[in-house]
Amino acid sequence: MDNAVVAPAWSGDPAPPLLSVVIPIYNEQEALPLTVQRLRPILDGLSVSYEVVGIDDGSTDATPAIMQKIHQDWPEFRIVRFARNSGHQAALTAGIHRAFGDYVVSIDADLQDPPEKIPEMLSLAREQNLDIVYGVRGDRGTDTFFKRRTAGAYYWLMRKLVGKKMPNQAGDYRLLSRAAVDALKSLPEHQPVYRLLVPWLGFPSGEVVYVREERVAGSTHYPLSKMLRLAIDSITNFSASPLRLATWLGLLSFVLCFGLGVYTTVEYALGETVPGWSSLFIGMLFLGAVQLVCIGLLGEYVGRIYSAAQSRPAYFIGYDSAEDGRTRTSKVSEYVA
Repeated sequence: MDNAVVAPAWSGDPAPPLLSVVIPIYNEQEALPLTVQRLRPILDGLSVSYEVVGIDDGSTDATPAIMQKIHQDWPEFRIVRFARNSGHQAALTAGIHRAFGDYVVSIDADLQDPPEKIPEMLSLAREQNLDIVYGVRGDRGTDTFFKRRTAGAYYWLMRKLVGKKMPNQAGDYRLLSRAAVDALKSLPEHQPVYRLLVPWLGFPSGEVVYVREERVAGSTHYPLSKMLRLAIDSITNFSASPLRLATWLGLLSFVLCFGLGVYTTVEYALGETVPGWSSLFIGMLFLGAVQLVCIGLLGEYVGRIYSAAQSRPAYFIGYDSAEDGRTRTSKVSEYVA
């Protein structure tokens, strides 16, 4: 990670906490208190040292004030605040990179993924010496029909790209060991998609199945546009298949045009040609569409090369309560370059 400011090292008690729970948070003033109400008794009951890392992704409602109040009442609740909104995956990256625990669990603040499964994840990882434990959605009955179908199509496509080692219906609710976290931090990914990167590591893994619940409060922060963006990022960041698709489209158009040329020659030889513009017009439209698709696919990859060459940070840290309230003067955080 060239030109990157390293995340703060553990400087508290003699040993870092065993468990870190990372929660990306954006405008969750209604859901966050309910999440803490359910999460704290579960973590207190584990009888292990822990921290909860709340990543404020540039919230514009009362979320920052609520997080500050939670921090005062719950010392284990740590606040990491972005200088501006940077997106869910950036918040997830910041939490994973800055967590101190030997095991790191990531979970959203909407309680669709039940925190009651965290003890089971931790127990499974420690008993079987696993580096990754996926939270797998066994039932998505609370989601709409459209979201279930689109999610099914996404996971089907991703498994085609990554292989069957990617668990079906596994989102960002997972447990990572310190070895897995260090491996992720070492990867030169500018726009990481952890749903693909984590299975790609190939570390020993297990699964915990749960029933996906309804959002506890507020509205979703993942509309169709963001879902499509995630799918595009997943494909272009992890596979060159779209470029091969452009090649196959070009070959298909060549075969069709060659066939049309043979047909026209035969018709001309038989004296049955009919003047007209339909076939020519359709052929031009087809070739133009193929060319635009190919240019668009190339543009996606060139855009990512350009973004990586700029080496801009994925996010800026404005405040981290683990640093005793001191604000970074440079406002620059570690990032994947």
